[in-house]
Amino acid sequence: MQFKFLGILMGVAIRTKKPLDLHLAPLVWKQLCCVPLTLEDLEEVDLLYVQTLNSILHIEDSGITEESFHEMIPLDSFVGQSADGKMVPIIPGGNSIPLTFSNRKEYVERAIEYRLHEMDRQVAAVREGMSWIVPVPLLSLLTAKQLEQMVCGMPEISVEVLKKVVRYREVDEQHQLVQWFWHTLEEFSNEERVLFMRFVSGRSRLPANTADISQRFQIMKVDRVSNVCEHVFLGEGAVLRAAGRALASWSVCRKTGRPVDSVSPSPTASSCHKLLALYFVDRVFANNVLK
Repeated sequence: MQFKFLGILMGVAIRTKKPLDLHLAPLVWKQLCCVPLTLEDLEEVDLLYVQTLNSILHIEDSGITEESFHEMIPLDSFVGQSADGKMVPIIPGGNSIPLTFSNRKEYVERAIEYRLHEMDRQVAAVREGMSWIVPVPLLSLLTAKQLEQMVCGMPEISVEVLKKVVRYREVDEQHQLVQWFWHTLEEFSNEERVLFMRFVSGRSRLPANTADISQRFQIMKVDRVSNVCEHVFLGEGAVLRAAGRALASWSVCRKTGRPVDSVSPSPTASSCHKLLALYFVDRVFANNVLK
């Protein structure tokens, strides 16, 4: 049932163009699109296991004979490692079928076949869940990458995309604080930008197609006057830090050099409206302060 529910969520993400932050193996996306899997797909998720199977298949190249086979291979039956690391029979009754030097080729073929299809039932359940929301037969027309982008959007948060969809409220885009904001966002790592997106919108990803962003990202000016310090400015180096808490915007008193939180409170956000409120202070950008 949980895999069917996952399929429903993925279908909703496609239908509403609201991407999910999912991290599935590439071979899963291929299976959802009904693309046949190959050994290269298994190598991509478990290279060490594939190398181990190849070493068993070509063990004679290392000088191993039938007499010394079991001294080098710790397996004595048709069991293999599953995706979760457990040793399981790779064919029905595999525990009672001995692995020998002469049948090692069949063993390797069976082991690869098992790993490539061990999640077939789960993938089928996901597709069934998706079928409740979207026409699943059409998935075969997509590549695995295209389906992943439709469900998950883009893993990289692009500042240029945000600039294209931003809407300014009661503040000009050329304002110094707004320029600092964009400059700081550009300096962020992608992980920090993801945290910023969570803070502002409650989501971690953007749709792959900019046209699918139905709700604009907003920056709003909020005035809050304080006379704690006669000369105050927002420093570029002490700007937005999204680390699981509200972004920290520091005001520095020019006379004392001490942070004054009350002069310029931290930015606030409304994730329902994708709105970021930046607080402005009187005389912040006076010419005699910014030199």
